[in-house]
Amino acid sequence: MEIYEGKAKKIIPLDDGKAVMEFKDDTTAFDGRKKAQFRGKGWLNAQISARLFKLLEERGIKTHFIGVAGEDRLIVERLRMYPIEVVVRNVVAGSLKKRLPLEEGTELSEPIVELYYKDDSLGDPMINHYHARVLGISEEEIREMELIALKVNEILRKYFAERGIILVDFKLEFGKNERDEIILADEISPDTCRFWDAKTGKSLDKDVFRFDRGDLISAYEELYKRLTGEA
Repeated sequence: MEIYEGKAKKIIPLDDGKAVMEFKDDTTAFDGRKKAQFRGKGWLNAQISARLFKLLEERGIKTHFIGVAGEDRLIVERLRMYPIEVVVRNVVAGSLKKRLPLEEGTELSEPIVELYYKDDSLGDPMINHYHARVLGISEEEIREMELIALKVNEILRKYFAERGIILVDFKLEFGKNERDEIILADEISPDTCRFWDAKTGKSLDKDVFRFDRGDLISAYEELYKRLTGEA
């Protein structure tokens, strides 16, 4: 079976409708123009993703997560993936501050949901419902993914706030299983979310690497500690 390898993960199909998702220590930013390796990052992302998927499953969100297969590996359900990313934003940061006349750090009056087409050669451009429909994704599918994303936001925003962390924004990916259900997939980690310390505003995510704001592993370890209580 074909093994899919991306910038931060490797997907190894199994024979029983499952797959192994292996998290790599590789780190990239700015469409791959900045690269580095950080020992232990794969382990942290795998463990954080597993914990958050379990939380969401307990709250009624269907995900592809099945179990932990090793320090940097998860067992997941194999899905037919949609070629889009669903981004939810709670606070002005990143590219949003270039598109709205609002200062970075401004809390939005309501969450903003955005769609992006997954294609590295095109720079993962932002798209709208019209574009998605042209790509073969129905309006009903788009709406369902957006509703799930907003529910995930509601759950995680409260969960992180209780741990002194602001959930600034995050990216989700979805796929369909054999029962034709839309399922939350990919990962939920500091690689795919923006987390700020509620008191200091310090980044606890990949922006540490993007903008040279300190030690990446220390930031990820601090997030892991807040979630688990473990050093």
